[in-house]
This record gives sequence, structure tokens and C-alpha cells, in this order.
Amino acid sequence: MPSEVDEILLRRLTPGVLGILVRRGADFAAAEDAVQDALVEAVRVWPAGPPRDPKGWLVTVAWRRYLDATRADAARRRREGLVGEEPAPGPASAVDDTLQLYFLCAHPSLTPSSAVALTLRAVGGLTTRQIARAYLVPESTMAQRISRAKRTVSGVRFARSGDVGTVLRVLYLVFNEGYSGDVDLAAEAIRLTRQLAASIDHPEVAGLLALMLLHHARHASRTASDGSLVPLAEQDRGRWDTESIAEGVEILQKALARDRLGEFQAQAAIAALHADAPTAGETDWVQIVEWYDELARLTDSPVVRLNRAVAVGEADGARAGLAALVGLDDSLPRYAAVSAYLHEREGDLTAAARLYAEAAQKAPSLAERDHLTREAARLHARGCH
Repeated sequence: MPSEVDEILLRRLTPGVLGILVRRGADFAAAEDAVQDALVEAVRVWPAGPPRDPKGWLVTVAWRRYLDATRADAARRRREGLVGEEPAPGPASAVDDTLQLYFLCAHPSLTPSSAVALTLRAVGGLTTRQIARAYLVPESTMAQRISRAKRTVSGVRFARSGDVGTVLRVLYLVFNEGYSGDVDLAAEAIRLTRQLAASIDHPEVAGLLALMLLHHARHASRTASDGSLVPLAEQDRGRWDTESIAEGVEILQKALARDRLGEFQAQAAIAALHADAPTAGETDWVQIVEWYDELARLTDSPVVRLNRAVAVGEADGARAGLAALVGLDDSLPRYAAVSAYLHEREGDLTAAARLYAEAAQKAPSLAERDHLTREAARLHARGCH
């Protein structure tokens, strides 16, 4: 891209351009290819002189690319009714198809990974190469994944209503990938969720946006200079992004005022309580437990109950936290790490050291594994056997 501003503009215009082609009768997969070709052409020619109507320019170029590809296809005669005439140049349609594209890309027949990849390309405007780098897979692998996803949704009616919850889960998956390669997926997820919030008035969309802002506000403090993880209680709160926190809290308060509580609003409320505490010792753990109770009621998720056990341990003591673990499957992700922490708080350092070592072996990332290994070594150094 010639400049950051141009890249942001192109990515913002992408869903609208794609939506116009689909509304004109273009097959989704072919339309998406044509839009990508138009974006590449824009990168090539815009530096010499940006068009007065960038969206209209992209629509014109993408539609011509679509016509060229279709006319070359063996099935041209079957499609003459759709593409026989090229629309006259003029201002691009003001209809916003972004919401329908979100629903299409989060179609229930797609796997989560395919839905994420298709959303990043069709709605986010990222190239296949960028997405592949972000997910640390070969470009050819990502191209095949996106191709299969496009074929899957090509026959779906564009105006079909979709499930907001599925779209939000796809965006949350993008956010949780964080930063990798040359694309900050957490920042990209925030951008896309803002876009979704502008297209649909829904408290859970606002709740997810608030949650992302509150979590991302702590990004700079999560790792030390050597790349090691810094637990929440030990983070330098002076490095937290107070503007993002203030925005997240304001968005959350407006969503909660509508009295349509959902899981993302509840998660955001927990994040807001952490952000509101000047120090770790001043965290309102009692209220956090209450929000976890709400979240457990909404989701019935064992992972939520695992996190609730930590909060209970902080609010009512380690013994109560360990009691809250009873009945949970010890194969849950992070179960051993949570149990280790609570055992250490209870004073059983031998069990804690063993559990930290066990948790390290199951850690999903190198940074987390190293952190848990250091925790086990710390307790062993204190004479635990």
C-alpha cells in the first residue's frame, strides 16, 4: 500500500463494493475475486492520482473484471441475462451491504477457521498473503481455505438473515489471535466490530466492542522487554491505555442500560472492574464474582466456571476457590494452572509446584509455557519437593 491512509480507505470500502456486485447478480466467489483484483489495481494507479469517487472507481473496475472473467467462462450463455449489459458509470450505490456480508461470512456451514479467513478477506479487505502471515500458515494453504469457504457460501441468498451471535463469535476469534506477522489482528477485530456496530443497533455488538477495547487497553503491559508474560496483578497500570478504557466503559454502560444482558456485556463488565482498580489489591473481587455468576447463567460454560473459581479464591480465600473447582473436568484448558495458583495461595506449595509443571506441558503458547515453568521453578527453589 502506498500509505496507511490509502490502506485504511481501501479496506473500509471493500464490503460496500463487494455488496454492490452481489446485488447486481454476481456470484459471490467470482465477485470477491474481482474486488480483490480491483484493490490491487487501486494500489498500482491511485498514487499517481486518486479518483474523485474512490468507491465508484472500485465498483467500475471490479465489475469490468467480473464481466471479463464471466465472458471467458464456458457457462457464458447461461449468465448473459445477468451480465450482458455493463451499468453506466456514476456514483456508487449508497446501500450498505456490510451487515449481510458479515452474516454470509459467518455462515453456519463454515468451520470457525474458514469463517474467520473469509471475514478478514471479504469484509476486512486483507489479502490472502496477509491473512496467511497472520495465521502463520503457507499462502497456498490459506488460499485453499478461502476458496472452499467462498464456494460454500456462493449459493446462499444474499438477503438471508443471519445469526448475530455467530458473527460476534467469529470476530472474537479474530481478536483473540492478537498480533502475528504484519497484521495486528486484535486491532483489525476492533475495526471490524466498530464497522458492525455502525451497521446494527444491538447491545451485544456494543458489549463485544467494549470488551475488545478494555482488553486491548492492557496490551502494552502484558509482556516484559524479554517477551515474557506479565500476569495481570503484576502489570504496570500506568501503561494501560486510559482513552480506550474510558471509551470501552462508556460503550458498556450504554449497552447495559438497555437491560438486554448477554455474555459479551458480562465479560466486558468484568474487564471494566479490573480496569477500574488503581492497584491489583483494590480490585472489587466480590462484584467480579457476581458478574461471573451472571456469565455462568448465560453460557453454562465450564471455562467460565473455571475463571469464576479464581475470582472466588480472591474474594473469599483460596479454600473457597478450590471448592469452586470441584466438579469441573481437570482436562479443561488452564485447569492445572488455576489449581496450582489456588494451592499456592492455600499454602500447599508442593502440590502447586507439581501443578505448575503439569500446566506448562499443556500450555498453548511458548510464552505461557515459559511463564508456568518459571512458576514451578520458583516454588522448587523455595524447597518444595
